Amino acid sequence: MVAKIYRPAKTAMQSGKSNSQEWVLSHDPQSPRNVEPLMGYTSSSDMLSQITLKFATKELAIDYAERNEIEYYVSKPHETKRRQVSYSDNFSHDRKISWTH
Repeated sequence: MVAKIYRPAKTAMQSGKSNSQEWVLSHDPQSPRNVEPLMGYTSSSDMLSQITLKFATKELAIDYAERNEIEYYVSKPHETKRRQVSYSDNFSHDRKISWTH
């Protein structure tokens, strides 16, 4: 029973970082999913894969895993890289990229 501690990335529908500041502890699947042949439903006998716990900080998630003797690994969050661009740079005479239209 190995758990993953990570901070989820923001969804494509978000412009801000509202729901991506908390840390999540979720269990890795222990058994593969089964496809029911008649209807095509996907099922699994692994109940731990349905549990996700949310924590305010990474340290709280690690403390919880250690207190309950859960093996875990921490996945580092991917920070978005943004460069500072001003609107006036579009009209600069020494613009590095030419206009396409």
